[in-house]
Amino acid sequence: MDIVLLAKAAVMGIVEGLTEFLPISSTGHLILAGSLLGGFGDNRGKVFEIAIQTGAIFAVILVYWQKIKSTVVALPRQPKAQRLALNIFIGFLPAVVLGLLFGKVIKEHLFIPTVVASTFIIGGFIILWAEKRPPGSVRVEHVDDLTPWDALKVGLVQCFAMIPGTSRSGSTIIGGMLLGLSRQAATDFSFFLAIPTLIGAGLYSIYKERAALSMADIPLFAVGLVFSFISAWLCVRWLLKFISTHNFIPFAWYRIAFGILVLATAWTGTVVWAD
Repeated sequence: MDIVLLAKAAVMGIVEGLTEFLPISSTGHLILAGSLLGGFGDNRGKVFEIAIQTGAIFAVILVYWQKIKSTVVALPRQPKAQRLALNIFIGFLPAVVLGLLFGKVIKEHLFIPTVVASTFIIGGFIILWAEKRPPGSVRVEHVDDLTPWDALKVGLVQCFAMIPGTSRSGSTIIGGMLLGLSRQAATDFSFFLAIPTLIGAGLYSIYKERAALSMADIPLFAVGLVFSFISAWLCVRWLLKFISTHNFIPFAWYRIAFGILVLATAWTGTVVWAD
């Protein structure tokens, strides 16, 4: 296995882990990082970018382990645990249905740097708008208080993340806040919803493109998964502390500034962003 390629896999894993659960789009950053690094534009590279999300999910499972464990144990007898499990299932369904219907078309036509940069900017302004909502607009303070209707609406909003650069976390967290969830409840539900969504997407992608993969790819995927897990674990722990005293406005300005930078470098030819 090429050492340079393994180093690129490590960088991609770090990018995935640091951006997956922030409202700044991991897919968008991976597309841009892959364009700069090279060697990740074929089908194998696209599978790799989706598969390493599993490493980030393991980090969420570790951080939320006590909550997940208590919910599973209480599932047969406790209505609160049953409601949370049902809500996660309901929120997961729209991504499955719409992903199967439109995923291929979106990947063929929208997974390009200029689209990513544009959605970075648009998403930044949406975050600024969401953070200006009046304090009295919060209906749901805790993730256990979500209704199935709330879960379905957040699940539908999550589908906007099929457009690269939008951000799955950004869609669910900011969308949840606009739908009346507190910042903490929206963040927690976004993380729980990520578990089946990203694991399912990773397994489906590997299965669908299995002909393009070989045993020789195992070290590449392993390096990406490990670095994705470590960086995501650090990022999730930091984010949960951050949102207890801060809002998401800094991420909005980051998205806007970074999107403008990508568009400017693309238009001027300073950086050749590969399509």
